[in-house]
Amino acid sequence: MPQPPVPVPQPAQSPRIAMVAGETSGDLLAGLLLDGLQERWPGVQSLGIGGAQMQRRGFDAWWPSERLAVHGYSLELVRKLLGIVRIRRQLRERLLQDRPDVFVGVDAPDFNLGLEADLRAAGIPTVHFVCPSIWAWRADRVEKIRRSAGHVLCIFPFEPALLARHGIAATYVGHPLANVIPLVPDRQAARAQLGLGADDEVLAILPGSRSAEVAYIARPFFQAAALIRKAHPHIRMVVPAVPALHARIEAAVREAGLQDAVTVVAGQSHAVLAACDCTLIASGTATLEAALFKRPMVIAYHMHSISWRLMRRKQLQPWVGLPNILSGEFVVPELLQDAATPEALAAAVLRWLEAPAAEREALERRFTALHEELRRDTPRLAADAIQKILAAG
Repeated sequence: MPQPPVPVPQPAQSPRIAMVAGETSGDLLAGLLLDGLQERWPGVQSLGIGGAQMQRRGFDAWWPSERLAVHGYSLELVRKLLGIVRIRRQLRERLLQDRPDVFVGVDAPDFNLGLEADLRAAGIPTVHFVCPSIWAWRADRVEKIRRSAGHVLCIFPFEPALLARHGIAATYVGHPLANVIPLVPDRQAARAQLGLGADDEVLAILPGSRSAEVAYIARPFFQAAALIRKAHPHIRMVVPAVPALHARIEAAVREAGLQDAVTVVAGQSHAVLAACDCTLIASGTATLEAALFKRPMVIAYHMHSISWRLMRRKQLQPWVGLPNILSGEFVVPELLQDAATPEALAAAVLRWLEAPAAEREALERRFTALHEELRRDTPRLAADAIQKILAAG
């Protein structure tokens, strides 16, 4: 018989929680965390650096999360470094003068871990939400995590044990996206939402949500799309675009001569993934979303050559795509850097489109099992962990 949950000590009043989330994915995760915190403490105050999802939940954004967005190791980082360092210094000074009850750094480890170390040294409890990928690359970050984070909220089930071996307290809270995305997506509803027919063959193209990603990968993606269209003339292609990149993506579509074959929609990435038969997708969080929608995919990535060489030296596993990392094998193809040619991308997509039904169904079962493993009450579990930290402090 299952044991009743252990009561979590209740604080005397609603806490004041400082948070920093970087980029779109961090903003989404932080927004879901705020749901749990606000359910636990309706009067909770949240402030710091955040995006639209957080602000919709009443977050006081002193700076928008987009100010922290960088890509690669050199060019963009150098251009933005001074501004980011200035923001972190000003935020640190402000938080040390007007101390929050706890600081939660959401992803953005290059920004947050150093800030957390300073705050923790000053006696402010610190939590890091999303374990840095020390199991994939950047194993050198373990010591920095130990100094910086009093507790880590992990989104993958194998991470707490790994951190415990290094003396780092952690809690598995599940992956928030596994609850946002239904276990059985409604493909027909998604197609109706996008104006697609029930019997259309649909390819989703996701070239990334960052400007630098699109700059490197959009052209080969749409050149591949042109080759795919030659083989499947009636295929429908849909691209979800963040508003800031909509015009650039449409220009890449025109350059490839695909204006009459490709529909660029504002946002709606989940509807696009639910509706498609296959996706050509840039490596990143979106690949996990595609897996949770049970979609066959071809993962690709391209970056500046210097960034690529640095990343390859630090890579600890043979996979870069989250579906493959979590599965421990190449369940979907990855075409990276020089391998991401239009011809290779098109051939890999066509293999999925023309694969036997049994092969596609086997992948769907694999992704369903992954979905169930990641599905937890993340907002509640994260709030539980933070509440215990506050009570201990």
